[in-house]
Amino acid sequence: MQNKSKIWLSSPHMGGTEERFVKDAFDTNWIAPLGPNVDGFERDLQEYVGINHAAALVSGTSAIHLALIILGVVPGDEVLVSSFTFSGSINPVLYQGATPIMIDSEVQTWNLDPELLEQAIKERIALGKKPKCLILVHLYGMPAQWDEVASICQRFEIPIIEDAAEALGSSYKGKKLGSLGDFGVLSFNGNKIITTSGGGALLSRNEEWIAKARFLSTQARDPAVHYEHSEVGYNYRISNIVAGVGRGQMEVLDERVTQRRTINEFYRGLIQIDGINFLTEPDSNYYSNYWLTTVLIDESKTNFSSEDLRLHLLKENIEARPLWKPMHLQKAYEDSPSYTNGNAEYFFETGLCLPSGSNLTEEELDRISSSFLNFIRS
Repeated sequence: MQNKSKIWLSSPHMGGTEERFVKDAFDTNWIAPLGPNVDGFERDLQEYVGINHAAALVSGTSAIHLALIILGVVPGDEVLVSSFTFSGSINPVLYQGATPIMIDSEVQTWNLDPELLEQAIKERIALGKKPKCLILVHLYGMPAQWDEVASICQRFEIPIIEDAAEALGSSYKGKKLGSLGDFGVLSFNGNKIITTSGGGALLSRNEEWIAKARFLSTQARDPAVHYEHSEVGYNYRISNIVAGVGRGQMEVLDERVTQRRTINEFYRGLIQIDGINFLTEPDSNYYSNYWLTTVLIDESKTNFSSEDLRLHLLKENIEARPLWKPMHLQKAYEDSPSYTNGNAEYFFETGLCLPSGSNLTEEELDRISSSFLNFIRS
């Protein structure tokens, strides 16, 4: 292990032009927050996703937080959430003093189960607490069952915050994820399909909402010569330098999607074992960026567990990780109501994320292949 370089799960992959945009910020002294790169990055996102308005922010979590504020979520409210996700999708609900209502997953896309969603809405309404909104996650780049979820939310007049943090470049029925909900949320964290080192964006077709997000994200400063504040604001706006990295990354986004999908095909060719199942597009309506290639391992058929395989890869200095631990099993959310069917827990117990970076070399893929085959033969 000490003689082998680390193969990461998903490391940053620069395209080559990022430095030019950053250099331009230095050359023109646009170092302070905002500037031409921010404006350009927002335009790039709008054109790519196919939506009218975007605010570039410091993280996907900050984008969700602002969306909740704009939708009027206040202490005592309830917000429906996907349980099988990263904590950043749900923490903003607690920032607002609201209660997350956890919804388990369905087996096709591993995303929020529409049947449990409808059950939860009806029960919360019967208890006198109509949920204020839904935070729907497209997990690992796989589109959720959008039509079913959207139909339910429309019937009960519940707005959707579409968390596409892991799904930039994915689409449902030809429409890019992030453009389907009342709000769309993106992330450009270091391990995402494109990165600005840290960053995110809030998207919407509602111009007033995005204007409000920009206002709140720059400390809610009222128009005045001095610093005047009639509302509480946040320091959530992205900087002109970071946005420059994003502009360069947008130029290679489609290439990165192709590369991730190619990595997914590599694993499908390598791993053809009864008892190992991939997260797979259900039909032609679903197009995944396959941000991470993920599998479920049935130990009763393979005679090894996902943890056995993870530890073997670790010995070879190859990073693999368990799937997300469901939020309804986390201590931080133990008091939150949940609607479960056991699917997310099963995914966590049997699942594994495999190295999926778009910058994996042929040599690294050969190492992964050899390590896996050696493990199977041992």
